[in-house]
Amino acid sequence: MEPDHCALIDEVLRRYPSALVVSNAKTFQMIEQFFYALPEERRLLVKEGDELSLGKHKLGFYFAPMVHWPEVMFTYDETEKILFTADAFGVFGCNNGNLFADELDCRAKDFVDDARRYYTNIVGKYGAQTQNAMKKAAKLSIRMLCPLHGPVWRKEEDLSFILGLYDSWSRYEAEERGVTFFYNSVYGNTDSAVNSLCMRLGERGIRNIRAFDVSKTEQSFCISECFRVTNLVFAGTTYNNGLFPKMEDLLLDMKALSVQNKKVSLIENGSWAPQSGRLMKEYFDSMKGIEYVGDLLTIRSAAFSEEAMEKLADAIASSVKEEKKD
Repeated sequence: MEPDHCALIDEVLRRYPSALVVSNAKTFQMIEQFFYALPEERRLLVKEGDELSLGKHKLGFYFAPMVHWPEVMFTYDETEKILFTADAFGVFGCNNGNLFADELDCRAKDFVDDARRYYTNIVGKYGAQTQNAMKKAAKLSIRMLCPLHGPVWRKEEDLSFILGLYDSWSRYEAEERGVTFFYNSVYGNTDSAVNSLCMRLGERGIRNIRAFDVSKTEQSFCISECFRVTNLVFAGTTYNNGLFPKMEDLLLDMKALSVQNKKVSLIENGSWAPQSGRLMKEYFDSMKGIEYVGDLLTIRSAAFSEEAMEKLADAIASSVKEEKKD
């Protein structure tokens, strides 16, 4: 019932006075909230596993609550073996006139980045619910997936690809071994320290490294990166005895979206009373499956311990390279 899906319900019902709305009880409640209460004669209530014959086509209904609204329901066309999946398996971005995923380079970095950014920011909090929905879908013979956002998935290898990505993301498993830095810098000194640590990691053989200034990067891209790699480094300045606002916004969003199962390293900066390390750690202590890598590195204005920086680089590099634990 999100307005981006259903804003025209009122207009459709007005133009087609004999049309019925087929849905579940929660949806009818939301129709009343957004529009008005539908009269009983215009409702056809369905429940989990119900079937509806339309002649040639036979539809089945499977609930997928909180993927990502509570009333979400998948519809399966048994005749054509098409699963209509609402927000599940969607992608951000423009398809440039293409309807099907196989008409696009759906394995290209930019496409996968958009798919991940969509999942992590829209559905990311609801990994367990996504897993439940995928278990229901796995029992069906699916020839085509039709989400409400992004392309239609119709080739077997592409179906396996997007289902595999959603399976990993909803289990909160990293796609790749690598390191992503999130930092803010008031005078450029924290930025310089991040660059120094990036170079030291490169010297230790780490190649999958990205860095994002949270003051300049739209937050949805940062959230996507949190899901992508194994190791995250947060370098935050102390600001009015608290956290820099953009850094705190990111941490709040990470917590809200249930980011978990991450290896985290922390860098703080404070010219006279550094607090950001402790405050960032408080956020991570409230998240699931967080493993701290290395000791907190403290920067005083522009000064930091070279020995401590080297030890942190060693710890992060070893963490990225270590074998996955069962």
